[in-house]
Amino acid sequence: MTATVRIQLASGYVLHQRPYRESSALLEVLTEAHGRVGLVARGIRSPKSRQRGDLQPFRSLRLSWSARGELGTLTAVEADAPQGRLQGTALYSAFYLNELLVRLLGRNDPHPRLYRYYQASLNSLMQGGDIEPLLRLFEKNLLQELGYGLLLDQDADSGEPVQPDRYYDYHLESGPGLLQDHSAQAFAFRGSSLLALASGQLNDRDALQDAKRLMRSALNLYLGNKPLKSRELFSAGRRRPRAGDPQ
Repeated sequence: MTATVRIQLASGYVLHQRPYRESSALLEVLTEAHGRVGLVARGIRSPKSRQRGDLQPFRSLRLSWSARGELGTLTAVEADAPQGRLQGTALYSAFYLNELLVRLLGRNDPHPRLYRYYQASLNSLMQGGDIEPLLRLFEKNLLQELGYGLLLDQDADSGEPVQPDRYYDYHLESGPGLLQDHSAQAFAFRGSSLLALASGQLNDRDALQDAKRLMRSALNLYLGNKPLKSRELFSAGRRRPRAGDPQ
């Protein structure tokens, strides 16, 4: 018989919530010590639930649960820190981070460094940090933590350091190879862009655009054909007219 595991006040965030039965919910949470965990939160959709207000995305929490298998039962929750605010593009971006984690992280596989990077990324979004570099670096670090890290500073063919003023044909399974001519079939990147992504210094517009192009293709290898809902939400939000916009 499988023993019951009881976890007390683990640091975590709600990544996703969906209705379950009449008044409960199924939660996907990210925790520092236990990785992504699936939990049943009983009765939280009831108007009388005291936990309902706490179990919101992007809120730092302390979570307790019991489990005898892969899916646990939430037993307690409390807020761990004051709640910052997310709105507009920052909010859509935070949902994107959550969806990546739900789609790519296996359950019960701890990644403490990724947890702290996620936490720092949320804090930066709440404080109005530059969004595009933040997203690209989160994507890079996520793949690195999952064992799918990209080779960025070394020629995969020769082993020589990437040269900033040369162009490289990037092969997602192996890395960059020096490009001798600009073939139409090449997935080409300037060396300086690869080095900027490697160092986390995406200060140049061209490097940022190259990083987005590379990371989108790399993520698609592992996300499969199912589109990300957060990308659709972000696109819809950008198309929605705002007060003062020309009609």
